[in-house]
Amino acid sequence: MALNLSQKQEVIAELAEVASKAHSLVAAEYAGTTVSQMTAMRKKARETGVYLKVVKNTLASRAVTGTEYDSVKDVLVGPLLYAFSMEDPGAAGRLIKDFAKGNDKLQAKVVSIGGKAFPGTHLDVLASLPTRDQALAMLARVLAEPASMFARAVKAVGDKQGGGEATTEAAAETA
Repeated sequence: MALNLSQKQEVIAELAEVASKAHSLVAAEYAGTTVSQMTAMRKKARETGVYLKVVKNTLASRAVTGTEYDSVKDVLVGPLLYAFSMEDPGAAGRLIKDFAKGNDKLQAKVVSIGGKAFPGTHLDVLASLPTRDQALAMLARVLAEPASMFARAVKAVGDKQGGGEATTEAAAETA
């Protein structure tokens, strides 16, 4: 079904808005993917905060102009599926990687994050990025480590001086 001019403008505006808010982009070749596979992928995309769209490359190219995904315009060739990570940067990479395991026809062509375009072989790198919750947990561990090291040092000094129990309680209160 061919789109008229106003429909094309709506698609471009919608994609441009998505691209301006997205954390990363994966453009993947999907020729040979079945309808049921695409339906399952779309369902999983909604659950994981990934905006998934099949659109003509000329429209996608116009939509990403002026966004951090401007660098991918030159490699948008062939039937492509566009997956934008809206919540965490690695979500689109994980989605495409997971579905490519069961479908050898689904192959990442370009990966983009931080204003740079990378070949599809970088999909594993993008997919390995931590989720927001994982990143926050890592940050909490890093922030908590100095306090626990300080408490252990104070306890060790107190143990050497022989006032073990009282000093340990004081160290625990300061930590």
